Amino acid sequence: MANVHESIEAEEKSDKSFRQGVKDCIPTLLGYISIGVAAGVVGVAAGISALEVVLLAVLVYAGSAQFIFAALVLDGSPAAAIILTTFIVNLRHFLMSATLAPHFTQFSVWRNIGIGILLTDETFGVASGKLQQKQQMSASWMNGLNITAYLCWIASCAAGAIFGNWLSDPEVFGLDFALPAMFIALLVLQLDAIESAKIKHYLRLIVCVVLLMIGFSFVVSSHIAVLLATIIGATIGVVTEK
Repeated sequence: MANVHESIEAEEKSDKSFRQGVKDCIPTLLGYISIGVAAGVVGVAAGISALEVVLLAVLVYAGSAQFIFAALVLDGSPAAAIILTTFIVNLRHFLMSATLAPHFTQFSVWRNIGIGILLTDETFGVASGKLQQKQQMSASWMNGLNITAYLCWIASCAAGAIFGNWLSDPEVFGLDFALPAMFIALLVLQLDAIESAKIKHYLRLIVCVVLLMIGFSFVVSSHIAVLLATIIGATIGVVTEK
């Protein structure tokens, strides 16, 4: 029993514990709060009830998908189109999970499923930072990171839904730009850890995606153009990554 107790204490003091995962998530919470509140406000403005906004946060748990969901509902899109678009937008989570999966092979399938389900762009960014610094990760650390972000997101969306009842036009406050602003901030934070050669490669990919998006916009709707350009750009990036 003494050895077990000592091992638990050692894990709690290490940089791979659940508590450390919670601490590592704290710097990203401001982004979750701002985007979550914006998602709640935009959802209510689109005619979605506060309860439905909270259910979206719990079950979908994806800022970009929730913003798109609200836009499609406002446009009166059919349910099949909303489901398909949300699925396509969230396909990137398969790529993020596949990137981290090799580092959690020693854990059970169910623990890996739990990690993958709650993985977001922000928690993936924090985990990627660990990998770039050659630091090890554990399931406990990842759970601390993911669960903290998940609970914060739900609370933020709920607060936004309540606040949205008194705000008729979220665009006046620029809340519709909250999600792009967050991704720009995440990109800037990652630049210091990226080699100069890779930065040039990523800039070329960005130009490629922009050109594809402009080209596709002449033949399909803007939403589909963005999705097609993103998928093709991501594929090119994976193939050309060194």
